Amino acid sequence: MSQYFSDASFKFLKGLARHNDKSWFNQHKHQYEEHVRQPFLRLLADLQPDLAAVSLHFRSDPKTVGGSLFRIYRDARFSNDKSPYKSWQGARLYHERRKQVPAPSFYIHLQPGESFVGAGLWHPETPTQRKVRQFIFDNPGNWKTTTHAPALRRRFQFDTSEVLTRPPRGFPADFEFIDDLKHKNFIFWRALDDEAMTSTRLRQTLSRDLAVLGPFVDYLCAALDLEF
Repeated sequence: MSQYFSDASFKFLKGLARHNDKSWFNQHKHQYEEHVRQPFLRLLADLQPDLAAVSLHFRSDPKTVGGSLFRIYRDARFSNDKSPYKSWQGARLYHERRKQVPAPSFYIHLQPGESFVGAGLWHPETPTQRKVRQFIFDNPGNWKTTTHAPALRRRFQFDTSEVLTRPPRGFPADFEFIDDLKHKNFIFWRALDDEAMTSTRLRQTLSRDLAVLGPFVDYLCAALDLEF
């Protein structure tokens, strides 16, 4: 068992949240590399065989450029918030065909007091959203078996951050899972406290999470004609 993150990881991210400017970051960049970026890359490398046991078509890619780890730098061109850096570090465990077609992904988020793990489709474009809704409508039995399974619901919650007030157009209001169709995002996630993120059992915890989330991601892949 290996420890990836530590109190120093959270200390850096808390400092970055307070001093979100280039000068401070440059002075503390070695701490970012030592306590956040490099440990996360090690975690991604170690998770790849665990992810392969769930699906051979997803990647936990530790490449420093173009891999699973998101850049710490914000794209502030179209935002009122001009802070140059994210106060968190995240990684997307992606489908091998993500650059060709819309695809679900697994996600790991490191942030003091707000870490989490999840999977699904976040902010899918309208055609993708419609395709998933139609697939759920056409395959309600498998949706119930997959996403209303006690093993999943005990451990994860269905994202409710963006939900329509009325049934989406073209779907009957009396459909058994009409409330699920109202969701704009198709995400299951669960919070991970700081103790879990700094534990030597983090990889084992995330490995189990990926396995529990697997059938849900498989369902979304089927909806989008993707291999799982």
